Amino acid sequence: MAAPPAPMDFSLESRTAVDQRWPRLRSRSKLGQLTVLDVSVCTQTNPNRLGSALFCIAPSTENDKFQQKVVKTRRIISLRRKGSSRLHPYKQEATKPSTPDSDSSCPSSPTHPSSPSDKCGILNVTKITEHGKKVRKNWTSSWAVLQGHSLLFSKSQGGGTSWFGSHSQPEFSVDLRGASIEWAKDKSSKKNVLEVKSRMGTELLIQSENENAMNEWLRAITETISTHAWESDEAIEEDMPESPSPEKHDHNKDLRDSKKLRAAGMKSSSSMDVSDHRKRTKLKKFLTRRPTLQAVRDKGYIKDQVFGCSLSSLCQREYSTVPSFVRMCIDHVENNGLSVDGLYRVSGNLAVIQKLRFAVNHDERVDLQDGKWEDIHVTAGALKMFFRELPEPLFTYTLFQEFLNAIKIPDYRQRVQSMKDLVKQLPRPNHDTMQALFTHLMKVVDHGEENRMTAQSVAIVFGPTLLRPETESWNMAVHMVYQNQIVELLLLEQDTIFSR
Repeated sequence: MAAPPAPMDFSLESRTAVDQRWPRLRSRSKLGQLTVLDVSVCTQTNPNRLGSALFCIAPSTENDKFQQKVVKTRRIISLRRKGSSRLHPYKQEATKPSTPDSDSSCPSSPTHPSSPSDKCGILNVTKITEHGKKVRKNWTSSWAVLQGHSLLFSKSQGGGTSWFGSHSQPEFSVDLRGASIEWAKDKSSKKNVLEVKSRMGTELLIQSENENAMNEWLRAITETISTHAWESDEAIEEDMPESPSPEKHDHNKDLRDSKKLRAAGMKSSSSMDVSDHRKRTKLKKFLTRRPTLQAVRDKGYIKDQVFGCSLSSLCQREYSTVPSFVRMCIDHVENNGLSVDGLYRVSGNLAVIQKLRFAVNHDERVDLQDGKWEDIHVTAGALKMFFRELPEPLFTYTLFQEFLNAIKIPDYRQRVQSMKDLVKQLPRPNHDTMQALFTHLMKVVDHGEENRMTAQSVAIVFGPTLLRPETESWNMAVHMVYQNQIVELLLLEQDTIFSR
């Protein structure tokens, strides 16, 4: 056997070069003379090649030194994970078939094809706050990828070299720098729910039926948040879009202007520009450190709006069990519009409805007798919008399936009794608001000869608004039929169902 070659320094070679020399490198590696490892994160040698397909070739005698270098790089970038496929990239191993909650075969990022994703899998996800503003909770099944400092979501699953199937970009992403994650048992009736809050005011819930998978996601996201906690505000600012204002600062333009001024001998003006730039930089840093809108709202500095606010929070704020806006709309319709043709079925002017919504949300004194709200369909449309924008519907998510089971009971008396029992289980604000609304809607039905609204037509209008599942499913059409039947039954039997 030939003597091993003299020790040599490390050498970085491209994937193509290693491919061409691989038969010879492999034989030497088997003899213990050579070590070939993927060091795509070796930024000390070439920082500009971060993410490129580089391999470090070193003699085995230098292996300890090489491993120290890898460990040091790992500490800086934290991209090497336990069980990573980056070590020994040419070693062929039998791959296990992936499961929806598995991340054993996460594809590469489209922007960094040589950098495998840290974790991926199918999750149920819903946003509850976006940029500090509450949004309607709507669970969807998404393909999630944890890549670098971002958590990305798409409807289609990737595979092989495809990151998100046929789509090159995710539907939306969450920047985990400065974010937080915790279990959210009180935010949803589902089990294994995690809440992620970003520093930019976006809050979302992620969920899976697999408890072990969610524990892995919690560990991975927590590790990512901790890894990027050292990043400076300036690094995050670079990823933030500038606000489209007339005073938008162009750093490159300032540099060019400064050079021109120095060339002209105007040093004082140049110093002033540098001072202005420093002031803007400090101001921008201050603004990025501001607490999120939701954090300020949680401390009580900002009140929730009426539209989009949870029913319990709104009633607690108003010291009542029925929101004042709901009572105001009901009284106005009953005094002025019970005989109007197509009441609640005909749409009002959306622009005027939005103006009314804005006025109510900003605590403006609203008088529905004012001429600008004279169209009764505007008031009816605003009332429907209020219930449609509730974060949780009037018939709560928790009891949705039980209401569906109750409406399927063949015996009519037993069906009504079951509905009565379920209504009693609703929270007090939901129960009292529902009773006030259905009492009003029955008055609308009683004027059916004038407004041509029957119990069935009212149920068709309000069914999907008052009753909906927490997660969208393939049988939405079937659910809609049952939703309408439930509302119609409560209309016709409200005296029995709401009696003590």
